Amino acid sequence: MSRNGWLVLVAIATAAALAATWMFERKPPVVRAVLGPAPTAIGWVGHIDLVAGDGVSGLRDGAAMQARFADPYGVAVSKDGTVFVSDAGDNNRIRRIAPDGTVSTFAGSVEGLANGVGAAAAFDTPSGLALDRDGNLYVADTGNHAIRKITPQGAVTTLAGDGTPGFADGSGAQARFDGPTGIAVGTDGRVYVADTYNDRIRVIAPDGSVATLAGGDRPGDVDGPGATARFDTPTAVAVDAMNRVYVADLRNNAIRRITPTGEVSTFARAMPGDEHPPVHRPLSLALAHDGVLYVGEMYRGLVQFARDGSPHQITGQTQAQRFSRASGLAVAEDGTLRVADAGAYRVHRIRPADDARDVPQIVGPSPDTPLPASAGRWPLRPQDGWHEVVGTLGEVRGNYQRENRDHLHGGLDIRGDVGQEVLAIADGKVSSPYAAWGFGELGEGLGIDTLSYIHMRVGRTPRGEPLDASRFVIVPGDDGKPGRVRVRRGTRFAAGDVLGTINGMAHVHLSVGATGYERNAVALGFVNYADHYAPRIDRIELLDLQDQPLTVRRDGRLVLSRAMPGVQIAVDAWDQVDRNLPRRRLGLHALGYQWLDAAGAPLPGYEQPRMTIEFNRMPADPDAVKVAYGPSSGITVHGSAITRFQYLVTNTVRDGVLATGQWRPDELPAGDYVLRITARDYSGNVATAGRDLRVRLE
Repeated sequence: MSRNGWLVLVAIATAAALAATWMFERKPPVVRAVLGPAPTAIGWVGHIDLVAGDGVSGLRDGAAMQARFADPYGVAVSKDGTVFVSDAGDNNRIRRIAPDGTVSTFAGSVEGLANGVGAAAAFDTPSGLALDRDGNLYVADTGNHAIRKITPQGAVTTLAGDGTPGFADGSGAQARFDGPTGIAVGTDGRVYVADTYNDRIRVIAPDGSVATLAGGDRPGDVDGPGATARFDTPTAVAVDAMNRVYVADLRNNAIRRITPTGEVSTFARAMPGDEHPPVHRPLSLALAHDGVLYVGEMYRGLVQFARDGSPHQITGQTQAQRFSRASGLAVAEDGTLRVADAGAYRVHRIRPADDARDVPQIVGPSPDTPLPASAGRWPLRPQDGWHEVVGTLGEVRGNYQRENRDHLHGGLDIRGDVGQEVLAIADGKVSSPYAAWGFGELGEGLGIDTLSYIHMRVGRTPRGEPLDASRFVIVPGDDGKPGRVRVRRGTRFAAGDVLGTINGMAHVHLSVGATGYERNAVALGFVNYADHYAPRIDRIELLDLQDQPLTVRRDGRLVLSRAMPGVQIAVDAWDQVDRNLPRRRLGLHALGYQWLDAAGAPLPGYEQPRMTIEFNRMPADPDAVKVAYGPSSGITVHGSAITRFQYLVTNTVRDGVLATGQWRPDELPAGDYVLRITARDYSGNVATAGRDLRVRLE
């Protein structure tokens, strides 16, 4: 081939190669990038799954649903799905829930302060938990006023604090805390502590030295730099990727944020008068990988805050989703949440709801959890005598702004003299970090485990002098005068100990059970208490849609048109207990209704009374009072001429469930009938007089 022919072939081959390169390189090369976690969804609705705990207080390892906790306060989740729980109360252990649900004791045994491996270590009311990158677990050991560290092998050491309450920066045991309850680990390895009763946020460097990041020498509500800022009972901390610290500022009803240099600002807060506050009594915190914040509230549920600060309620919109005390909160690797519900003795997982596969949710303590061992004691002297009961669970209560149906009464009222000492009825340990409230107000009270004593000067004599300075800490206000009483989480009381003195309400209100899950205190079996009186029914009425009673009668029967869309059945009834005067009207325990034919035989579907109202568990919804009671209800303390309990038995208030309803007259054919009311007190007495209303349907 000639030289020119070879040149032509080379040119053709080169052109073909260039064309092929152009054709095959038009698509960019496939890059297999490693993606991080998906962004956190905003505003999702949570479904509550039970992880461990049968809802009964106690100590039992083993299968998840049979395990028992005493005060499961803090929670942390490792990368493999293992859940660690700080179990305070009488257990004082760190528990471990394996990915298969098996519960075991990881560290701790008896109440005390001791380092060691596993059961050789001792804690006193452990609270917040946090894990570092190496799998070390940090514990806010509240009752020991110390910060503890547990290696993955279970070896416990004391990182900072010497077991004595106080305030001091320094290294290791030279530092002092006062009831620390919250803890978190930053990306820089520093440990952040909510030093609850010092009202400060502390930070522990990797070398063990303790410094104060923010907060001053007394409680308050002030933004600003370092020591000029003020907190009020901070209970939890969480640290984001930029080492900004979020704080659950419990008594300020706020979430605060601190920069790495100590500058404090307010991220979110409830304002006075808010009908739907963004957060209420924040207790626990957790951050998702992308900075989305979750808050566990003391009484309601869980709130999610997007990075722009907008709040979204995840759980707690209904009674069926309300926790008793969401004290511990953590985000798992898959974005689901783990919640320690201290008042229910359970640990839960929160995941996005899926209507296609959701099942009923288990929340709250089990009805089988034992009542406090009170041995029938009264909260007044003589504890083994007799005292007049002046209020029972579920009664209607008003307010001093002329609202006769403001709330349901949540306990048992026992009459006493102003200034009389209030006594503990059972041994107990303070579980809440905010155990004493309402200083100087009529509703001042103290909670010890599941018992609350209200309407007293907590820890003070009638003159305001402290009863026991080691257990009742008087905190001065800005003016130097006593501003509040603090009772630390972990404080113990014995039956018979003096808790305070009766204030101007002239009675002790005794409540049993976590908020929203109160039980009838009569079940405690007070010495010499008896009720042999049957409830009395004064009136049965049918109300129209405007709450007006129907009054047309014929032949001794109330006439009711079948064309009416619906009616409310309203029953005026009350109870009396032994040795009380008849003027001391008390509320009932349970009510229901039943339709009979003219001869008194039950109609089909009404073979048994429909028991719609039963105060076996207090509903947390503030609207419950207007579901249970009609508009004519009220008590003399709040302006009513007489105490009147008008029950709306076509509504439902029982087992913590609320529902409004009506009875439809077209349910039955025209004719004569008998509406029979069942009215029962807690002792089992049933009304027999005045229980029937003769009705004619036309």
